[in-house]
Amino acid sequence: MFLTISTTGSPERPATDLGFLLHKHPERAQAFSTSHGTAHVFYPEASAERCTAALLLEVDPIALVRKGKGKGRGGAPDAALAQYVNDRPYAASSLLSVAMSTVFKSALSGACKAMPERAAAPLELRIEVPALPARGGAELVRKLFGPLGWTRVEAEAVPLDETFPDWGDSRYVRLVLEGELRLADALRQLYVLLPVLDDAKHYWVAPDEVDKLLRAGEGWLAEHPEHKLITSRYLARRWGLTRQAMERLELVRLAEADDLDVESLDNAVDEGSDTEERPVPLAVRRRDAILAALTAAGAGRVLDLGCGQGQLVQALLKDPRFTEIVGLDVSMRALTIASRRLKLDRMGERQAARVTLRQGSLTYTDKRLKGYDAAVLSEVIEHLDPERLPALEFAVFGSARPRTVLVTTPNVEYNVRWETLPAGHTRHGDHRFEWTRAEFRAWAEAVAGRHGYGVEFVPVGPDDPEVGPPTQMAVFTAGTATTATTDETEKEAKAA
Repeated sequence: MFLTISTTGSPERPATDLGFLLHKHPERAQAFSTSHGTAHVFYPEASAERCTAALLLEVDPIALVRKGKGKGRGGAPDAALAQYVNDRPYAASSLLSVAMSTVFKSALSGACKAMPERAAAPLELRIEVPALPARGGAELVRKLFGPLGWTRVEAEAVPLDETFPDWGDSRYVRLVLEGELRLADALRQLYVLLPVLDDAKHYWVAPDEVDKLLRAGEGWLAEHPEHKLITSRYLARRWGLTRQAMERLELVRLAEADDLDVESLDNAVDEGSDTEERPVPLAVRRRDAILAALTAAGAGRVLDLGCGQGQLVQALLKDPRFTEIVGLDVSMRALTIASRRLKLDRMGERQAARVTLRQGSLTYTDKRLKGYDAAVLSEVIEHLDPERLPALEFAVFGSARPRTVLVTTPNVEYNVRWETLPAGHTRHGDHRFEWTRAEFRAWAEAVAGRHGYGVEFVPVGPDDPEVGPPTQMAVFTAGTATTATTDETEKEAKAA
């Protein structure tokens, strides 16, 4: 399988910058092992005026047969056609897409520390794939690539045998793309559309393929005229996965139509049971209250403890007063989603230097969390078993000791105002408890007393005269008072 990427340049902006963007040096030939063979990267030409990078995937036919029997969870039927002798090792397919994601991983994400501006700018590109399966013919190739910004989309049918023209054309085409695009965008399009045109995959399509598709299709798939066909074929016509992907693409289109972030729409859906006021959800009111309290405290370096999917981190990044932001969560899946939400792989170097995502537990002390201006625990404590609260208390207030600590939690008294919430139920299935205002106040004042903090209470959301606000927030501020019971709290934390 073979693919070339070419660009042109000048002495001021040499074409060999392509080597920086692909993270592969033009003067070296490199080989990379893949699950079905060896991928080679080399440069047939490399000058200031023109540079071409070639990706050659040398498929191991024995591995191809052993890992894809053409049935069950192993692979596609064509993968083992006629066992070792067939045309599959030579025609671009999902094997080449996987090789691209392995060899050009950084280029696919748009990351280039050496030349971030060059990676973010369009290049004059020419991409050639000499043998590309096209179920749907040359016309489908043009339908798929035509709307994506290419000025030239050439799909020339490959004859079955040039010496016997009467046999007609094969289902393969020679593809040539020319246009001015970001390299990352071009690679992502190929990553998705190569297996779509082949209409087959050499591996089992699992649920995580939806995330792969949406990640690679960001910025172009949602508005593509053939997005339904692309989604269905990419996901091997698995209806459940296709429906899930289509719903998420619809969310993207709605957000773009209303000039909103997808996250803001997603938050409204995710926390619909926790909001009554529209169009200002309680989640938004909560973040606004936290941002106001952090600003009033003059915090610059902030910890978001239990950051989840990164909504608060995203809001903090929009304000330059917050110079360093650390998001901590025990869930790697949540941190992965947060990274995608924040677009860390495409973020500018200066902006990326302001934010760090870390995996860690809130019930264990962590030296990396010391010395910060403020820490936020937004809707976190109610997810812990009560016997684990002393451990969290010591880790945050006894060990990390930020100057300001903000804690928000639901007010259980307000639950009677949720018409859709059955009596006796918590707002979320994972809540281990929900406190009354008196219970939260008693806990917060005891914590403040043990660790030398002062504490104030701020209502979040409409403050009902009978049952109070839906969310209650405690603002802890470090004072000069000392505590005689810190050792006792530490013992309780270690015991918990």
